[in-house]
Amino acid sequence: MSLRGGDPAEIGGYPLEARLGSGGMGTVFLARTSSGRPVAIKLIHQQFAGDEEFRIRFRQEVAAARRVSGAFTAAVVDAAPEAEQPWMATTYIEGQTLAQRIAANGPLDGAELRRLAIGLAEALRDIHRAGVVHRDLKPSNVVLSPEGPRVIDFGISRAADQQTLTMTGRVIGTPPFMSPEQLQAPRGVGPRSDVFSLGTLLVYSATGHGPFDADSPYMTAYQVVHEEPSLGAVPEALRAVVESCLDKEPEGRPSADELLVLLRDLPADLGGTEASGAGVGRTRDMITQHDIAAPATPVPVAATTGPAGPGPGAENTGTAIGRRLRSRWRPVLAAAVAVAAIGGGVTALKAGGFGGNGGGDKGRSVAAPTATLPDGFEPWHETVQGGREDIPDELRCVAHGDALFCGGGGVVAARIRAADGSRVWTAKSPGVPVQGMHLVGATDDTVLGYRFAAEDAPQDPPGEVVAIDANTGRELWSVPSGAQSTAVTGRTQDALVVGSAVVTVDASNSDFEARDAHSGEITWTTPFPAGTRCAPVPVGPQLMAMCAADAELDASEVRNPTLHTVDLSSGALGSPVAVDGPAVPTGVADGRLVLLQVRMEGPESVGYDGVARVDPASRKVTYSRLAETYAGTPGMAGGIVYVSGQTGLVTALDPATGRKKWSRQTGVEGASGPVAGAGALYFSSASGRVVALSPKDGTQLWTTDPQADGLAGEQGASPRVTVAGRAVIVAAADNTLFAFDTQKPPKSG
Repeated sequence: MSLRGGDPAEIGGYPLEARLGSGGMGTVFLARTSSGRPVAIKLIHQQFAGDEEFRIRFRQEVAAARRVSGAFTAAVVDAAPEAEQPWMATTYIEGQTLAQRIAANGPLDGAELRRLAIGLAEALRDIHRAGVVHRDLKPSNVVLSPEGPRVIDFGISRAADQQTLTMTGRVIGTPPFMSPEQLQAPRGVGPRSDVFSLGTLLVYSATGHGPFDADSPYMTAYQVVHEEPSLGAVPEALRAVVESCLDKEPEGRPSADELLVLLRDLPADLGGTEASGAGVGRTRDMITQHDIAAPATPVPVAATTGPAGPGPGAENTGTAIGRRLRSRWRPVLAAAVAVAAIGGGVTALKAGGFGGNGGGDKGRSVAAPTATLPDGFEPWHETVQGGREDIPDELRCVAHGDALFCGGGGVVAARIRAADGSRVWTAKSPGVPVQGMHLVGATDDTVLGYRFAAEDAPQDPPGEVVAIDANTGRELWSVPSGAQSTAVTGRTQDALVVGSAVVTVDASNSDFEARDAHSGEITWTTPFPAGTRCAPVPVGPQLMAMCAADAELDASEVRNPTLHTVDLSSGALGSPVAVDGPAVPTGVADGRLVLLQVRMEGPESVGYDGVARVDPASRKVTYSRLAETYAGTPGMAGGIVYVSGQTGLVTALDPATGRKKWSRQTGVEGASGPVAGAGALYFSSASGRVVALSPKDGTQLWTTDPQADGLAGEQGASPRVTVAGRAVIVAAADNTLFAFDTQKPPKSG
């Protein structure tokens, strides 16, 4: 995909050509050496650059990647772990990831599956011979190159003779592919942990699902530690080898060298399963469900070799090998209770203790009996392509009667029928979108969105607010727009619909402009206070301006913001109200604007530790401290503040007192929300996974499976759910929209 606004032009002297992908820890770019050789450069996100613990981990990643550079990995070309923003360049490997291959074409079988298994065992052998433990072997970290599988991303690896970092209770990995000891005693993880992960990977490759799949990462982790793997769909010859890899105790597993011998003894064609149950060959959305962190080196799709035909003698040979393996590597069950710390949140793994989707909760009705569905409604799933299909984004929608108006990324706006997802019209944007800028809003007759200029049209405004007739899709007017709200407020909201008007920031970032939304006629223009730049902030039917001094914005340190009321008839600004910052506008409670105060450690934000409430009428500000610092995505519904953590923890806070009302662990990582429906709060992630919680106490009512290839763990995203009576419409990655009846949510699992 193309570079985005704000991406660097070069890193370490390597000119950048494209953005390959972005995850929780960094962004990966395609670049060229001076001789024209393609390389993948992993640039660590700025917020981690000042974290010494993270820098130590990155130094270890570089060192580990250098130690294992060889035939089965991506060789390190250059690195600067001590740079202000650390980076590492590796050889660019062309090919699909294993996750992409399975998602596109289904499970592997026959000779293709055997070649993959042997190739990965060879890679693991070489990695371990170099004295490195990978610790995150999973489908997105395996690239199917024309020369064979390659293992990438040593971001959480370590030398086998090196002490693990003290991570303050954190275990880092991907639960469906982690070993029991990673979950129970991460400091003691050794090479045979990778063998366990390889076993889960082979099950996934052969069946399309993991051996311990469950409704949430936490239930999955519990099953990894306590339950027998589900291997019924694995070909019989391979099944016995996999059983040995999945022993609960490390000493019960083969080494990588021993595993390679066992795999080479397998028949050329692995044959099938003894039973042909419903699970055979079933493929699930494992990219989104299992890959909590994005792959370190995403790669473009390339053709792969198809499965080979069956070979003779497979069944008899496989049975003989199976008897030998079951004798040699008999699984020994673990009985300890695990305490897992996944991605930063500590969770005791106990039976029934997860708030997961238990049998009694599936399909529970949460909509009031009076809520109705749009006429003729049936569940639907659609993709709305924009002007740049190489840069798929997320949409955001608003409901007006039986119509949905959606926009974001390469889509300025689209009108969609809520009943069936069919499109009435679509207006597209030709340029590279700004991340997080979605639909502006809609009135009864007008829809407003953002348009970005194409790279080959430098004469066009970089960004515009565009008005479109809601009925016909005809463009009514457009105006160049500023783009600074994220720096001022922490929210990407440079234009607002207020009644029948739209308020924008002008292109020079110096004035507010108000227009009639349909005609575009200017009703007033108001300059920002001298020496400041501002962004609009909604306060119910009212409007406020949040402003920051130029000097603070230039230094990227907005610690003393001011708020002004805005007269909607004239644009006149009220007297400034100082707020202890940095602070993020979050919503409205009892007519007061609620802001969450950001806790800074050095130059970096670590979460929210206070609440400020601003009364627009009296200009009075009241503050409440929070009992602890909450990291994640904030939002409000029903006068209550909610923070959704990266690992799925949702916390409800009273904005008046700062007290915690309840906290609930969910399986929806990096969710945004809340959106209130009748009797429920909805939270959803970029993967399209949705959870419905009770507003009263956070009881989980139901949850759904992923619907798109989205990155989990995102923070700060705007809510993705739109409510239309008894129906919910969910926006997910890659311009995906889907809708269902809240009384009949899709079954999870």
